[in-house]
Amino acid sequence: MGGPLRLVIFDVDGTLVDSQRDIVAAMTRAFEGDGLQAPAASDILGIVGLSLPVAMERLLPDAPATLRTRLVEGYKSAYIGMRAEVGAAQSSPLYPGARDILEELHAVPDLLLGVATGKSKRGLDKLMEAHRLDHFFFTQQVADFHPSKPHPSMLLQAMAEAGVDAGDTVMIGDTSFDMEMAEAAGVHAVGVDWGYHPVSALGQAAHVLDDFAGLPGVFDKLWGS
Repeated sequence: MGGPLRLVIFDVDGTLVDSQRDIVAAMTRAFEGDGLQAPAASDILGIVGLSLPVAMERLLPDAPATLRTRLVEGYKSAYIGMRAEVGAAQSSPLYPGARDILEELHAVPDLLLGVATGKSKRGLDKLMEAHRLDHFFFTQQVADFHPSKPHPSMLLQAMAEAGVDAGDTVMIGDTSFDMEMAEAAGVHAVGVDWGYHPVSALGQAAHVLDDFAGLPGVFDKLWGS
């Protein structure tokens, strides 16, 4: 091995895959199924990345907990149904360049790859299987086992599993929650401009990508070539 081991952790929705159509549609179905007006699409996309109970609390802060619980279950049911109709690969397509960069980085001996996502384990497993991505990732952190982003638990666990220090770890994501989580864990933060939060919300990012192809150059800046 030519250098220190480093850990590159990706967010999923809005970073590796574009699942906004089904996210907005599933949330709309959940609300309308309970006789409620659905939030605006921009508000729904604004909570992507949070664990579902926390996301629902953001959308309906004054609603009874029982209602929010019903909406969480309604969202899950609607999302699973839509994914089953067309398959996860079509429901959540990879962004351009995502597979190429994963293959490139996976081939580097000193890099370990991981994901940290607000998805459930079941949801992530379905996505990994559909896109044949599982072999790329040494560590996979999901909402089932951690507090919601931006709590640093996912990143701390990923680093513990990999045996990599914070200074040798980078979080790549599209939301303010990803950037805040990275800051809380003391790791490098890299944003992407094609996701669900505006670039102006990615204040903690050391760099913001406009294309996956630029990622190796960012690593050079963070750690040297």
